[in-house]
Amino acid sequence: MDLVVVALTFGAIFVVELPDKTFIATLVLSTKFRPLLVWIGVGLAFAVQTAVAVVLGKAVGLLPETVVHVGTALMFLVGAVILLRTAGSADEDEAESESEYAAKVSSDAAGAARAVATSFLVLFAAEWGDLSQLLTLSLVAKYDDPVSVFVGAWGALLTVSGLAVIVGRVLLNHVRLSVLHYVGAAVCVLMSALTIWELAS
Repeated sequence: MDLVVVALTFGAIFVVELPDKTFIATLVLSTKFRPLLVWIGVGLAFAVQTAVAVVLGKAVGLLPETVVHVGTALMFLVGAVILLRTAGSADEDEAESESEYAAKVSSDAAGAARAVATSFLVLFAAEWGDLSQLLTLSLVAKYDDPVSVFVGAWGALLTVSGLAVIVGRVLLNHVRLSVLHYVGAAVCVLMSALTIWELAS
């Protein structure tokens, strides 16, 4: 396992996922169920999705190196554009997202298994084909190190969901989602530039 790849993957996925709907969904779920059970369910959903992205990334990695690096750089640029385009409405969309996820969750659900299963299903459905999953796929193809990328990506997703469960409301009261979008976009541009530099050197 390459700790540099783990760290790069963790940083990229963390800043992209923090302003995402994952954070809001986990926050809402933790108001309905015991936070630890929510985190377990969400973590399991992320594990499955990250594993799928890693497998697909390994397949993409069979393409020529130049194609993989250019594709990865473009994917990061697309991510930056998406984050920039949604930054302006991020703060208004937050309330709408909270209402949407609250409507999907029944507060009278009983039992640990029910809480874990509900959290798993809500996040699994919400995050399929998400930007972080596409970036994970690209990073596997780029570095050809599925274990390190999996550990970094899953660790970042667990950290984001853990923050949502523990201090989600406090964080949203002090940091605007639009700011997080801009930070995420900047990191995507940086990762794209790094990928092009690696290809050129």
